[in-house]
Amino acid sequence: MTSLPADTKLAAEPGLPARRRSAWARVRRGSLPYLLILPVLAAVVAVLAYPLYNVVTLSFQRYGLPELIQHSGHWLGLSNYGSVLHDPVFWHTLLRTIVFAAVNVALTIGLGTLIALLLVKVSSWLRVMLTVGLVLVWSVPAVVAVQIWYWMTNFQNGVVNYVLGAGQHDWYASTFSQLGLVTALIVWAGIPFVTITVYAGLAQVPSELLDAAAIDGAGWFRTFRDVTFPILKPILLILTSLSIIWDFGVFTQQYLLIRPEHLNSSNYLMGVYLFKEGYLKTDFGRGAAISILMFVIVAVLSVVYVRKMVKAEGVA
Repeated sequence: MTSLPADTKLAAEPGLPARRRSAWARVRRGSLPYLLILPVLAAVVAVLAYPLYNVVTLSFQRYGLPELIQHSGHWLGLSNYGSVLHDPVFWHTLLRTIVFAAVNVALTIGLGTLIALLLVKVSSWLRVMLTVGLVLVWSVPAVVAVQIWYWMTNFQNGVVNYVLGAGQHDWYASTFSQLGLVTALIVWAGIPFVTITVYAGLAQVPSELLDAAAIDGAGWFRTFRDVTFPILKPILLILTSLSIIWDFGVFTQQYLLIRPEHLNSSNYLMGVYLFKEGYLKTDFGRGAAISILMFVIVAVLSVVYVRKMVKAEGVA
């Protein structure tokens, strides 16, 4: 091997610290986003880690009223999970909940986006009125909303039957109509959040691109598909992920609107199934196992959208 001349070595050595400084600068720039979200992650872990650990531990135990009084459970291993997974009601309820959540998410995102597009086109005063109405709907507590909808759909003197001229039609007579009313209530309550969020995203669409599309003769659908939708895609993915989480765990709306006396295995959703199996039967260990399974299922359903969202943001 040939050795470098001494003057070449001296000339090369001063460049090494500069390269090291450049490498460290790149590392610092790359780690900055993670350092910024570190406090949020620490807060989430501090709030959720211990309760989640307790639920996981509880799911491996027999923990009923006697154990609750004694503050001590009996270790069962995977028996609670086996009991849940061998229960046909669980699988029927899971399938029903997935279909229910898919319909709710599609309607909420679709209608909310259409209303947001409408807000862009209407006059300022009408936009203000519609926005105020959306905010009022959004601010109604779930329990109050349930009472309003129950009054409107009451078969004796409900305003829905009066407007439709349906006589004394019972909207709670079948599982399909029961879940249909719950869907209508959830979509009605979820549209304002989607509409306001998407409307804020529409403000980020450059007017120059819209004008260029109009000059090129593109119709509204192609303009939305090729110009507006790519910019809204990260926002829609976030809204879809949140909606999946919210709609999969619905409990209050179904439990109060359909009423406990009309709830049975034919119309259970996962939230009500968990409540019935874990709390009403005072089998808290089995209820914890159902909770963990719900958590895993929601994570699996959401991971596709989260990955798409990260890729859309250019992080991965």
